[in-house]
Amino acid sequence: MKTTVFLTGATGTMGYAGMTEILKYPDRYELRILARPSKKNKELLQPLNSRHPELSIIWGDLTKYEDVLKGVSGADIVLHVGGMVSPQADYRPKATLRTNITAAQNVTKAILAQPEDQQPKVVYIGSVAQMGDRREPLHWGRAGDPICVSAYDHYGLTKVQAERIITNSGIKKWVSLRQSGILYPAILKNYDPIMFHVPIRGVLEWATVEDSGRLLERVCRPEVPEEFWKRYYNIGSGKEYRLSNYEFENLLLDSIGCPKPEKIFNANWFTTRNFHGMWYIDGDKLEEYLHFRANVPVKEYFAQMAKADSLPGGIKFAAKTRIAKLFPHCVKAAMWFMANSKEHGTQWWIKGAESKDESRKSKALQRISAYYGSLEAYKAIPDWAHFDVSHNSETPVLLDHGYDESKPMEELSMDDLRKAALFRGGKCLGTAKGDKAQEKKELKGLDLWDTQILWEDANGNTFEATPRLILLGGHWSPYDMPLPYDEKTIKKMNAQLSTFNFQLSTIPWHWDRVAKQNPFFAQLWSPLHEPGEDNIYGPEIFDGWEK
Repeated sequence: MKTTVFLTGATGTMGYAGMTEILKYPDRYELRILARPSKKNKELLQPLNSRHPELSIIWGDLTKYEDVLKGVSGADIVLHVGGMVSPQADYRPKATLRTNITAAQNVTKAILAQPEDQQPKVVYIGSVAQMGDRREPLHWGRAGDPICVSAYDHYGLTKVQAERIITNSGIKKWVSLRQSGILYPAILKNYDPIMFHVPIRGVLEWATVEDSGRLLERVCRPEVPEEFWKRYYNIGSGKEYRLSNYEFENLLLDSIGCPKPEKIFNANWFTTRNFHGMWYIDGDKLEEYLHFRANVPVKEYFAQMAKADSLPGGIKFAAKTRIAKLFPHCVKAAMWFMANSKEHGTQWWIKGAESKDESRKSKALQRISAYYGSLEAYKAIPDWAHFDVSHNSETPVLLDHGYDESKPMEELSMDDLRKAALFRGGKCLGTAKGDKAQEKKELKGLDLWDTQILWEDANGNTFEATPRLILLGGHWSPYDMPLPYDEKTIKKMNAQLSTFNFQLSTIPWHWDRVAKQNPFFAQLWSPLHEPGEDNIYGPEIFDGWEK
């Protein structure tokens, strides 16, 4: 019998790769996809539809429940890949909030609406952006580390909230796969000022688009074991793809025949903090289950991307002739304009710090504080001749998750939860339903992992969450999680979330204060920030960007 797969985001980079991979096995799968009925999408998808009778297209929208319900009903597995991503998310923060959280709500609601014995599995694609700034010496990480979205990263914020909605909902079989940066040919022509928001010594464990597509097909196979589900995993293409951002820039520029970074960028065009990315301590776990990696050597992979048919002729010509290496000053002039782009260019902020326009000056100083620490810290950035571009340490620093991880999962106890809550500056108050008879039995073992527990954070706010979300996912109080949007936007979102045990509040980025109350979070935050920092970053930077 064929497996019926419902895929969202089929016109995006990862979703399209997954669709292509699934369609290689018409004897195994019936594939449904949901896509907006735009001219571009129809031109892309209709030829596939005519060649693949096993493919059916639902023309609709992720933010419309009825459209999502059509895809979910009768499906065996849901691959929720769709949503707004960067750089679009960086320019449209409110639209990103509405799209990504509403989509997660609709997927969850549609799955829970199915008969219990026919409820499909759901695969949620999360993001490394949920983990925030992981500079040295904390550039190695794993699932269960503290969630810590960087200031002004709206994509990361919505991915955290969407993951919480889906994985804390009571769906019987779910998994969250946190995607890293994806390598695909079009990345060679994607130039945007946010390229300078990345610290030179930052890191990523990249995933190729082909590996990502294979992953989506492999997770649909019936032989995926039971213990795989209800966990959080990091997606990466392995050791070859653990790169510093300096190493990545060298590979990318060389593949298209451009000069080295030192010849076309100034070192201080790049930020020094407040992005995201890490190498994975647990990066091979997903591969052990799904065997999705092709293990192409990374230099060879960059060379393959530069030869892709989908690239513009000009880039392929430059890659072949390497002509840009003869004119580094011309390339640097183009990059200068990128670094000075309005609003998102790092040098736009630096110039804004001296502006006579008080509004622009205030916003610029907030950006500088978030991405450099201070104007003085920016001015202290060395030039390339004195900049450390050595390979980052290969020795992981393991963060404490606040409970005995060596114990088998079936031995988890309420005492473990109390200790974990205390390490987060809070309390474990017992089961959320307040069932005294149940509490007397001291629930433990595998049942406890999926039980809604009532927790209290350091400020006395109470919330419900399963131990899986807290211990395996690294989540904690929703009152600590930033949501820097105006009250009107939040009110509209809460009306849509009314059927869930989940409400949003307007909260600015305030991680310095969270670190002072939460030892679990502080072990990540404090080594990377000055003791006296007390920064608050709100929504005012984005005033007027959207209607």
